[in-house]
Amino acid sequence: MSEDSRHTDSADGADVQTDGGHAHRGEQPTDIDSTVRDFFTRDTLPPMSSVKRWLLTTNHKDVGILYVVTSLFFLIFGGVLALLMRVELLTPTADVLSEAGYNQAVSIHGLIMIFWFLSPFAFGFANYIVPLQIGAKDLAFPRLNSLSYWLYLFSGILLGVSFFQGTSFSGGWTMYAPLSVPTYMPNIGPTTTILSLLLFVISVTVSSVNFLTTLHRMRAEGMTLRRMPLFTWSILLTVWMMLFAFAALLAALLILSSDRLLATTYFTAPDTPGALLWTHLFWFFGHPEVYIVFFPALGVMAETFQTFTGRRLVGRKWFIVSMLLVALQSFLVWMHHMFLTSINLQVKTLFMLTTIGISLPFDVMVFALIYTMVKGRIRFTTPFLFSFGALLIFIIGGITGVFLGAVVLDYQLRGTYWVVAHFHYVMVGGVTALIGGLFYWYPKITGRMYNRRLGKATFGLFFIGFNLLYFPMFAAWNTPRRVFEYPASLTPWHQLATVGGFILGISFLLVIWNLYWSLWNGEKVEGNPWRYASTAEWAVPSPPPLENFPGIPSYRSGSLDFLDRISTTQATDGGADPESLTDGGNSELTTSDSSELTTSDTHDHHDSHASPWPFFIGVASFFFFLGLSGIHQGGVYTASVALGLVLGAVSLLGFGMESFHVSEPALGERWPFDGIENTKLGVWIFLASDVVLFGAFIGSYVFLRVGYGWTDWHPVPHNSIPGLINTYLLLTSSFCIVLALVAAEKGSRRGLIAGLTTTLLLGIGFLVNKGIEWYELIHEGLWLSTNIQTSTFFLTTGLHALHVILGLLIIIYLIPRAIGGAYLDDERPVEYFGLYWHFVDIVWLFLFPLFYII
Repeated sequence: MSEDSRHTDSADGADVQTDGGHAHRGEQPTDIDSTVRDFFTRDTLPPMSSVKRWLLTTNHKDVGILYVVTSLFFLIFGGVLALLMRVELLTPTADVLSEAGYNQAVSIHGLIMIFWFLSPFAFGFANYIVPLQIGAKDLAFPRLNSLSYWLYLFSGILLGVSFFQGTSFSGGWTMYAPLSVPTYMPNIGPTTTILSLLLFVISVTVSSVNFLTTLHRMRAEGMTLRRMPLFTWSILLTVWMMLFAFAALLAALLILSSDRLLATTYFTAPDTPGALLWTHLFWFFGHPEVYIVFFPALGVMAETFQTFTGRRLVGRKWFIVSMLLVALQSFLVWMHHMFLTSINLQVKTLFMLTTIGISLPFDVMVFALIYTMVKGRIRFTTPFLFSFGALLIFIIGGITGVFLGAVVLDYQLRGTYWVVAHFHYVMVGGVTALIGGLFYWYPKITGRMYNRRLGKATFGLFFIGFNLLYFPMFAAWNTPRRVFEYPASLTPWHQLATVGGFILGISFLLVIWNLYWSLWNGEKVEGNPWRYASTAEWAVPSPPPLENFPGIPSYRSGSLDFLDRISTTQATDGGADPESLTDGGNSELTTSDSSELTTSDTHDHHDSHASPWPFFIGVASFFFFLGLSGIHQGGVYTASVALGLVLGAVSLLGFGMESFHVSEPALGERWPFDGIENTKLGVWIFLASDVVLFGAFIGSYVFLRVGYGWTDWHPVPHNSIPGLINTYLLLTSSFCIVLALVAAEKGSRRGLIAGLTTTLLLGIGFLVNKGIEWYELIHEGLWLSTNIQTSTFFLTTGLHALHVILGLLIIIYLIPRAIGGAYLDDERPVEYFGLYWHFVDIVWLFLFPLFYII
C-alpha cells in the first residue's frame, strides 16, 4: 500500500513509520533493495528561497502556503469573470458578452469560486495551523498531503485549458443534466471541465483521508476532543462532511463523464427520471458543501472572537454540539433545492421542516459569538473586523435563506436574483471570515506584521463594496438567474451592484498588496503578537521550525509542556484549570523558553520532508485527463493519454519504492482509534468514502429502474452463470488472502507467496470471466450505449472491475517483495491490502443479486 505504517524504534520514543518505505522490524534490506530505494529517494529539502523546495516539499506548512497562494490566484481568475458579468449587466441587453460567452463566464465563475478558491483557501490554513494546534509535527501522510495539492493545482490548470477547446462549460456551476450532455454541449471543452472537477474531487478525497487520520491519531497527549481548539473542531467536522459528500459528487461526475465519453444514457434515456437523478446526486453533495465552505470560517470567527475579546467563547461546548448537529443534518436537507421538481408535497413538507431544523443550531452559534463580545472587551484589530463583518453578513444570509426554505415562497423566488444574493451572503460571508484568518495568522506564517492601518481601511472598503454589490439584488430579485437580459426598470439596481462589484474587487487587490508589501517591509514578529491568543501555534516562533516543536508536546497537566528532547518545559502555570483556559489550553511561553525554540537545530530529524513523486503523479494525471477529454479525436489526445499512463506508472512505482520516514508519536490522544495504526485507519476511512461511491451507483440503478417501471425493466445480462462463477472466484480469493496473512504472521514465506499468488490468479480469473461475458453481450448487440439497462450494468460492474484491477496491481507489487523476504516480521501491509480486497468482494455480493437475480 502507498502509505505503509512500518515501524522502527526512534531516539525520541516515537515510532517511525516509513510512509511507503520499507524499514522492517528485525529485517535488514538487501544491497539490491537498498540500491533501488536510494534510486527512487530524493528526500533532501532545499531552502525556501529555492523553487525546487516548493516542488519537492511535503511539509504541512509549505503545503499550506502553496494552497493559500494558489487559491488567491484562482480568486483573481474567478473575480475577473465576475466583473465581466457585472459589466454586461450594466444595461438590460447584451452589449459586451455573447450569449455563449456570458453562460461560460457564469458557469466557470461559480465552479472556480466554490471548488478552486473557497475550500482550498480554508484548507491552506488547515494545513498550516491544525498540526500546530494539536501538537503534531506534520500530517499523518505528508506525501499524500503534497499529492492532494498537486492534483488540486493541475485540476485547476485543466479547467483553464477548457477555454481553448472551442468553448468551456456553459451549463451553470450545478451542471444540470441533460443540459450537460453532448447533445447540448458537443465541444471538448465541457468534457475537460467535468474531468477537471473529477480530478479535483480525487484531490479532496486524498486530503480527507489524511486529515481524518491526523486528527484522530496524531493529537498530543492530553489534547482530548473536548480540549481541541475550535478551529480544529471546525476542520474535523468539515473533513467528515467532505469525505461523504464528495464521494456522491464523484459518482455523479463519473456517470456524467461516461455519458459524454462512452455514450451511456443515464441522463438521456427515454421514460427514465435521468434529470431528477442528477439533482439528487448533486444536491446530496451540494447542500453539505455550503457547510463545508462555511465551517472553517466559523472556526476562524471563534478563534478571533476569543483572542480579541480576551475571554473564552461563551457556551463553548454548545457551540461544538451545534456544529456537530449541523454536520449530521446537512445530509438530510438536500431536497429543499428541488421544490420545483415533481417530488410529492408530503416529501417537500418534510424537507421544509428539516431545513428549518438545521437553522436552529446556527442560532446557538450566532448567539454564542454575540454574547462573547458582550462579556469581553473588544479590540478592533483587522482580523476581528473581518470576523465581525462576516457575522453580520452571515446573519443577513441566514434570514434571507428562511424564505427559500418555505415551499410556497420557494416557488416564487427560485431561479431569481434573490437566490443569488442569499447564496453570496452566505458564501462570501465565509470568505470574509477567512480573510480575517489570513490577517490573524499572517504573523505566524511569515514572521511579519501586516500594515494595520491599510488592513482596517481595506475592511471598510470590502464591507461597503460587498453590500453595495449584493444587497441591491434583493430589490432586483425578479431578475432571472444566469440571464443577462432583465426588465429596464431594474437597471439602477444592477448599475449600483456593478459599482459595488468593482469596489469589492479593489478591496481584494488591497488585501493581496498588503500581504505582499508586509512580507518584505512589515514589522518583525518573533512570537505571539496577540495578547490573548492561547492555542499552541503561538507557543513556537513565527514562523515555526521545520518540525514545529522542540520536544514532544503534552497537555497532561492541563497546560502545554514539552517532553524528552529538551528538559521538560512547562509553558504555563501547571496548576491552571483547563476549564479556565481560553481555548485548547494556554500555551504562552516565557522568553527563555521561546529562545530555545528559535532554531530547528534542537530537533532530531527522524522524518522525511521531500519527495518528487507527488508532483510527477500530478503531472501524469493532468496529461491523462487532458487526453481523455478528446480521446475520440485521436492524435495528440491519444498521445497525451499514453504519456499520462506511462509517467503515472513510473511515478507510482517511485512513490511505492521510495524510502520516506514519518514518525508517529508514542504519546498521544487517539480515542476512539487507540488500537488502530495510522495506515489501517486511513484504509478504513478511504473505504468509507468508497461505500458512498458504490452506494450512489447502486442507488442510481434502483432509482432509474423504479422510475422506468420495475417489472418493465429487462435486466442485463440474461444469464446468471457468469456472475455466479465470479462470486465463487472472489469469495475464494478472500479466503486466500486470509491464508496469506496467517502465513506471514507465522513467518512462512512459502505460504505467504502461495496465498498472494493464488489471490492474483483468482482475480485474473474474475476479469477473464467478466471479459468473456462482456464479449458475448457485445456479440448480441448490447453495449454501453444500447439502452439504460446496458448502461447501468456495464458502468457499475465496470467500476467494480477497475477496483479489482487496482487490487491486482497492488498484489503484483507485493509478491516480488514477499519473495525477497518482506512481510514476515511485519505483516501489516498484507493486512491492509486484505481490508481493501475484502471490501471489493463484499461489493460484488451486492452487485451479483442486483444485476443477475432480482
